[in-house]
Formats: sequence, C-alpha cells, structure tokens
Amino acid sequence: MRSARDFFKPLAAGAPEPVREIPFRPSRVIHFFPPQNAKVVAKLPEVIPTVDILLGNLEDAIPMADKDAARQGLVDVARTVDMGTTQLWTRVNSLDSPWFLDDVTTLVTEVGEQLDVIMVPKVEGPEDIHYVDRLLAQLEAKAKLSKPLLVHAILETARGVANIEEICAASPRMQGLSLGPADLAANRRMKTTRVGGGHPDYVVRVDPPAGDDGPQYDAPRATFQQDLWHYTIARMVDACVTFGLLPFYGPFGDIKDTVACEDQFRNAYLLGCVGAWSLHPVQVEIAKRVFSPRPDDVRQAQRVIDAMGDGTGAIMLDGKMEDDASVKQCKVVVELARQLAARDPHLAEAYGF
Repeated sequence: MRSARDFFKPLAAGAPEPVREIPFRPSRVIHFFPPQNAKVVAKLPEVIPTVDILLGNLEDAIPMADKDAARQGLVDVARTVDMGTTQLWTRVNSLDSPWFLDDVTTLVTEVGEQLDVIMVPKVEGPEDIHYVDRLLAQLEAKAKLSKPLLVHAILETARGVANIEEICAASPRMQGLSLGPADLAANRRMKTTRVGGGHPDYVVRVDPPAGDDGPQYDAPRATFQQDLWHYTIARMVDACVTFGLLPFYGPFGDIKDTVACEDQFRNAYLLGCVGAWSLHPVQVEIAKRVFSPRPDDVRQAQRVIDAMGDGTGAIMLDGKMEDDASVKQCKVVVELARQLAARDPHLAEAYGF
C-alpha cells in the first residue's frame, strides 16, 4: 500500500515535485495542427494569439510515413515559435504504437520546458497513467526540467469510461480528460459514422394524438433529436470535478455544419466542460464564443452576488428566489469571465471589467 504522503513525491530522483493543484488558465479551445506541414506551421504566428491552447498532433490524422517528420516539426515549433500566453500541448501516439516511446523521449528531453501538457490517447485504466507518470519523471530528471509536465487523457473506449474515476485519481499529473467520440463509438459498437454530434435516428417521439376511437397511431407525430453523448459527458464532468481535473469536449467532425457544432459545444459547456477541440480555424471562434459566458449572463450573475450580500439566506430578485446555492453558481460564471477578460480585451470591455 502506498502512503498518501508519497503521492506528491517525485517518481524519479531529480525529477520536479508534482503539482498539488491543476492550474486553470483560459482553455476554451484546443486547436490542433500537423507539425510536419510547412504551410500550416508558417501561419502559426497568426493563429497563436487567437487560441488558448495550440496542440501539435502526432497521432491520428498524421500518416505513418510522416510520424518522424511530425515529431521533429513539433520540436522545431517549440524551439522557434513565440507562444506568448498560449499554451503548447501535444497529442502523442497511443501507448500500444511503435511511436509512443520516441514521441515522449524526444519531446521531454529536447523541448520539455516549452510544453505544458501531453495528451495521451486511448487511456483505458490507471495502469496506463502509472506507466506514463513514471516515464515522464525519469525523462524530466534526465532533462533537468524545473516543472513537471501534465497529462491529459482521451476517453476513447468503453473500458476507459468504466475506469474513469481511477484514471482521474492515478497521478497528480492528471490535468484533464477529453471525449473522443469517434473511437468510443467504434469501441462501443454504436451504429453511427459521425465524429461527434447527434444522429437523426436517435430521437424521442411525442405521444399519438387522441381521436374518437382512441390514440391515432398513424397520425404525424413530432420527433426531437437527442444527444448521443450526454451520459458520457456528464460522467466525465463529474469525475473531473471530483478529482480537480478539467473536462473537454473533443472533436466535431462536420466542419461545414457550424450550427450543429455550436449546439454540441454549448451542450458540453452547459454540462460543465471548460473547452473543446478545434479541427479547423472556423471552429476556433465557435469554441471561444460558446465557452465564454455571455455578457448578459455575467451581469446578471454579478447582480445576484451583489444582492445576496454575505451570500447567506434567501432573497427575491426579479421574481426569482436566490440563495447561497445561487451565489455559488453565479460565482462560477463571474470568475470564469474575469479569467477570460484578463486574456481578451474585447471580452473585458463586453463584461465591463
């Protein structure tokens, strides 16, 4: 049995001490880019100020023949491109791939100080995180890093979802979780070929209208499309909050359907996610808009906080009851708004800060 006191000791001699609290910086959008693509890399100085997190992708969407070039491309970006206040992440290849070890070894030893988070795909249990945790500590010690790298796990299998609490609790490095809907759908044998979002066949139908002879089963009846991912997102949010991690919605594959993308992102935002992935520049603005509280919501939240005084008791405001639980809800909105306003002057003006 491992003592709780040992949880925050380095796993390798000379490695930096683990963090005791996950830092929360603006994280509305994780924008993916292929590091081996010279044209995309050339545009990064224009992209970086517009995103909260820039992620060099080494896994899916990178052809096998380009794996080494993508890894070296990310090293070059980390060394030469000014990130400003934008976080630099990477998604390495999966633990069962022939590229994972080279990905981690190269990145940590060559540009570890420039990286904030390593995203690990297809995490299925705490044993996966334990392996990554120890390996990172050894490499951090070798590279003489002053701060530990954090780990972000992607939920892409049913076993990963079943073990979600154990994954969150596996290491102080755990920064957050993302939903990987495409791989998860395949693993669950879900009958959808869409990458995220709903499905027109996943519906509820209103009751049949009443007639003289009873229900009219053949009459037209309205249907309402449901969210395939509601359960998984809600469970992910609960697990992350329990262990002090940050939950993210993953990719939305239909780039042209910006309306449905915004709907899916907003569902995740309302359930408690802090951000989402961006696979194309058009999704950057959608994520930033959705995961930033609306100015009217911020003003109303501040009104409730001001009206509640010391935050105890209950009052009537605009015909609605507000109490200490209301204040807690409102403080979540206002605190997020203040953090985003510190990074975005336009939001600061909109919020009146």
